[in-house]
Amino acid sequence: MTKVLEGLFYSKSHEYVKVEGDEAYIGITDYAQKELGNIVYVDLPEVDDEVAADEEFGAVESVKAASDLNSPVSGTVVEVNEKLEDKPELINQDAFANWIIKVKLSDKSELDGLMDAEAYKKMIEA
Repeated sequence: MTKVLEGLFYSKSHEYVKVEGDEAYIGITDYAQKELGNIVYVDLPEVDDEVAADEEFGAVESVKAASDLNSPVSGTVVEVNEKLEDKPELINQDAFANWIIKVKLSDKSELDGLMDAEAYKKMIEA
């Protein structure tokens, strides 16, 4: 069964946002990692890069496919998960524990356009 965590925000392109104050952790959902299969590479942005809502900030490659990563929110990258450079498969082990980037949010109102856990569950079950 696919794991969907309460208290997070979800995008239609299967990224999640975990907000802590003015910062947010962004990663791909459990559903997305299952669809991709074994992840072999994560293309990460640089710290201080600007990301914009609905725009690409990197990519995830699996044995089956490559998939662009789209940021659900706008902001400045304050941290990248460097563990993924050597161990991209961590996302397959636990997608929610292994976020991809952490951003300082520039517009918290963008969160209003994202789904909650209930809405995301309905979308992936449809």
